[in-house]
Amino acid sequence: MIPAAPLPLQPPGWQQLWRDAVRDPRELLSLLGLDVLADRISDDAAAQFPLRVPRGFVARMRHGDPHDPLLRQVLPVVDETRIVPGFALDAVGDGAARAAEGVIRKYRGRALLIATGSCAVHCRYCFRRHFPYADETAARDGWQPALAAIRADKGIDEVILSGGDPLSLSTAKLEDLTRELAAIPHLRRLRIHTRPPVVLPERVDEGLLAWLRGLPWPVAVVIHANHANEFADGVDAGLARLRGAGVALLNQAVLLAGVNDTVEALAALSERGYQAGVLPYYLHQLDRVAGAAHFEVSDGRARALHAALVAALPGYLVPKLVREVAGDNAKRAL
Repeated sequence: MIPAAPLPLQPPGWQQLWRDAVRDPRELLSLLGLDVLADRISDDAAAQFPLRVPRGFVARMRHGDPHDPLLRQVLPVVDETRIVPGFALDAVGDGAARAAEGVIRKYRGRALLIATGSCAVHCRYCFRRHFPYADETAARDGWQPALAAIRADKGIDEVILSGGDPLSLSTAKLEDLTRELAAIPHLRRLRIHTRPPVVLPERVDEGLLAWLRGLPWPVAVVIHANHANEFADGVDAGLARLRGAGVALLNQAVLLAGVNDTVEALAALSERGYQAGVLPYYLHQLDRVAGAAHFEVSDGRARALHAALVAALPGYLVPKLVREVAGDNAKRAL
């Protein structure tokens, strides 16, 4: 009797990869051969806002490089514990813009729905790192309060799924949500702000693509990449699949000291993103959230970098340099 050939091993699904993320800062440094940096880690910062980074994203970090721009975005360091005047828990006025449980209403025609508090990666400069997700997540007790608020406001024609990260939800839950949104006649567009297509491209699976193809509105997926090194073959393939599902792809980045605060880094980010089929959208000045002061670039330097970028690239590869100011009715151009 000829023994049956063993079945090929199936790669882990995105949920398993999500669960397997690196959560210990010292393990992260060990994986990169950077144990000597252990004294820079802040256990207090990690306790307040835990490390979480997918292993595939770690694999794109440069081994042995203490200045790696991807590592800098995720490693909890002592600088986060400094109290700096002007840096607050709610840097962009989310609390004052609350329209209902899980709904933030700042700009005309748009409502942002906090679908979940979960993210695939915890970025140290995150403007919602202190956000009260336990109280303000639409998914906590079902979608109904958020949907009721959107249904009642006929001035809303676009819903933005945000979080946390909406793609941390199962596709079945996303289907449930958009099925109810589709019954609201005054909605004309859907936007999804998400990091997993970059940090966990396995999330772009066939179920997600089928969901996107079945949506009744034009859909824009706004990814978040800050450095050209965040792109890789798997990211490119996932973004190509998203384009094939008919969505528009845009990138928003944050200007971060030690990560992308050179003309060369910003130009490479725009060019590498465009190579992957993504148009630059926004380059945000840092939201002044407590714990992130060490990432700040002055407005003067930001304007100089942007002017140099305008001179270096065609206009369609130059993102808008903006800041979000609490109470403003639009992003403020710098």
